[in-house]
Amino acid sequence: MSEAPEVTREPVMTPARAVIGLCLVAPFVAMLWVGSYAKTDPTFIGIPFFYWYQMLWVLLSTALTTTAYQLWQRDQRARAARKGGASQ
Repeated sequence: MSEAPEVTREPVMTPARAVIGLCLVAPFVAMLWVGSYAKTDPTFIGIPFFYWYQMLWVLLSTALTTTAYQLWQRDQRARAARKGGASQ
């Protein structure tokens, strides 16, 4: 019988992918945990905490999504380079 060639696989879960997942999950957790921000104090320039906290997460979500995208692109380029292919 012939032996099957040894196939080496790259790990599916890398540290970069773990950070990407955290960047994408954090806004959901923050917004679904309503008890943490369902209050009026402290106010910021007259705006109750409930509202400015949500608006702050709009900006934070944008930054985290951008970070996740950049990490994903870097991860894909590194994988393509290891395989010897051209990056897209």
